[in-house]
Amino acid sequence: MSSAVINKDVTLKVGDTIPEGTFKYVPYSPELADNSATGTPQDYNITAEWKGKKVVVVSVPGAFTPTCHQQHLPPFIQNYPQFVQKGVDILVVISANDPFVTSAWGRISGSPDKIIYASDMDASWSNKLGLATDQLSKVGFGVRTQRYALVVDDLKVTFIASEGGLGLEHSSAEKILAHL
Repeated sequence: MSSAVINKDVTLKVGDTIPEGTFKYVPYSPELADNSATGTPQDYNITAEWKGKKVVVVSVPGAFTPTCHQQHLPPFIQNYPQFVQKGVDILVVISANDPFVTSAWGRISGSPDKIIYASDMDASWSNKLGLATDQLSKVGFGVRTQRYALVVDDLKVTFIASEGGLGLEHSSAEKILAHL
């Protein structure tokens, strides 16, 4: 496995153990299907959840934003079976939105029961990796998670792809599948 890092600020390296962290998320349940319920946010401890598993982490600056919602997320949903065929146990999408927003995004996108939609609300976990961004503060969005993707195998990083901006050159589903 290799790295497609293009952002000089990334502190995480291939071969590193993933830093500890806890996201918030709303686990999918049938009660959420009609969109009138909101669910209850729970902790998602990555060390406990990812130990012994192959995980693909996709980070986006914001749910429901044009590039994230229309271009970045859909190929991960469409190619979900290919990720599973390549040995991926868990596919996680994170953003700096709150867990109610990430949960709604998963339901609207049509994949709430396959993909974990988690919240790195203040981008603190992404910041540990050198993958938070303040590019969007100038338009009132504050610190966000960058657009990036990781492959983690039993808590070890095997691939990193950071856009260093808002494009989709390195962190697309197709690029990640090619590296698995």
